[in-house]
Amino acid sequence: MAIEPFLGTAAQKGFIATIIVQAIGVLTMVAISFGIVDEYVSLSQGDYRTIPCYFALFALGELFEIAIALDALRLRNIIQLIGVCFFHAGMIVFSALQVHQTRTALVKMPDADCAIYYANCSGPGSLFNRVEPFLIVSPALLALSLLVLVWFTWQLYHEFGWVVFHIVGANPRMKVMYQYYQVLICLLKFDYFFFTALTMQLLILVLSRDGAEFPLTIVAIPVSLILLTFCAVAVQREIKWLMTISLVLMLGAQAYFLYKFSRLFTPGSREAYATTRASLAVFTIVSFLMLFATFAVGLRCFADFDKDLRPAKTRASKLNPEPRPVSKYSVNEAPLPGKPDMAQRYSSYGGGVPLAPRMSIE
Repeated sequence: MAIEPFLGTAAQKGFIATIIVQAIGVLTMVAISFGIVDEYVSLSQGDYRTIPCYFALFALGELFEIAIALDALRLRNIIQLIGVCFFHAGMIVFSALQVHQTRTALVKMPDADCAIYYANCSGPGSLFNRVEPFLIVSPALLALSLLVLVWFTWQLYHEFGWVVFHIVGANPRMKVMYQYYQVLICLLKFDYFFFTALTMQLLILVLSRDGAEFPLTIVAIPVSLILLTFCAVAVQREIKWLMTISLVLMLGAQAYFLYKFSRLFTPGSREAYATTRASLAVFTIVSFLMLFATFAVGLRCFADFDKDLRPAKTRASKLNPEPRPVSKYSVNEAPLPGKPDMAQRYSSYGGGVPLAPRMSIE
């Protein structure tokens, strides 16, 4: 049984095509909304800055989803594909929040005459009323495409099930350990996006450049990315001291997210987050939960160090797109003319390691 090549099946092509098509549709709606709003208000001033920031983050999220989906298909990683579906569901929530945030930024005088205060009133004939349909289309497209993605993921679950067997063999204990490793690597990849998105919002929308918190937040971006990279290297190569440092720093980062979340609602700072509280709260909570899950799974993977899983991790990172098929013949069967030699067959417990020839006594 052969492992299908990258984008070599209808399910793989359908999965990535669905993401690309919906991304084009959603980004078109976002671009139209941005163009309409930019025509009437200055997006570089005051609360209006939230609009281009949210639109930019939405575009970044769509591009990230395409990249992470291609990476999952390349690695034949069904866990990462499931993560893409959850991320897509999160994009639905974010797009719904975008409607609320845009309204908060634009509608300053809800009862004003729209003939005079077109950009800041609400109701028929207002600027928000004009862009609202385009904003609502986005979550609708995302929800519809999510159903299609879930269906293709189910198809790919059966297609990619052979890959884990090819890498770690049929040993159930090794399979469980490898799945935890896959989950950790998947979480680290999504952590990149959520950490970066949260920090960008804080820098662009909230923090004053004259405050001490501004440079600290800038420093937090590379530190977070380095932390995640070190954790990925440590778990793949099973470097205990580096994994220990990574886990300890994760605890500090969780405390930082709790502090940021409290700042959204404390009396001394809540006014600064008036137009950004909803999205920042969601991103902070998700980032905290993602990091907590990363820490928990990281501990589980740390416990699996020195249990013969490292070769499988290395083999997975260098997975051949078109490995040789596994023979359908028994390992005890003598080679016959036209059949592959026993040295080319794979052991069910060897994770793709060729077996030496054996003589049949039958």
